Amino acid sequence: QVQLVESGGGNVQPGRSLTLSCTTSRLTLDDYAIGWFRQAPGKGREAVTCTAMESSHTSYKDSVMGRFTVSRLSDKRTVTLQMTSLEPEDSAIYTCAADLWGECEHWIDPSRYDHWGQGTQVTVSS
Repeated sequence: QVQLVESGGGNVQPGRSLTLSCTTSRLTLDDYAIGWFRQAPGKGREAVTCTAMESSHTSYKDSVMGRFTVSRLSDKRTVTLQMTSLEPEDSAIYTCAADLWGECEHWIDPSRYDHWGQGTQVTVSS
C-alpha cells in the first residue's frame, strides 16, 4: 500500500506563493505518475497537474499554467507543487494521487490513480 501525505497548505493573500509537498513512505515515487487535484466547497474535484513517472512528461490545467510548477525532489520520495501568483479561485483542498507506471495520458481522470493522500487546505484571501 502506497501512503501519500500532503503538507504545506495554509492561508495566504492573493498574489503570494505557497509550496505543497506530497511525500511517501516508499523508497521512491519514480515509478508513479503523480497528479495533483483540488476541490473547492460546492465544486467537483478538478485535476491541476500531473508529472509522469521519472518526470518524462508534465501537464497543467490551463488556469494554472505559468503559475504552478510540479517537481520531483532528489530524495525520490517527494513531489512538490509550487504555486505562485495565487488567486482566491485557487482556494481548495489539494490532494496528490499516484498512478503506477503512469504517463499522465489520462491525467484528468481521477479513476486512473491508484493511491490518494488526505489533502491539505489552501485558502487565498485578503
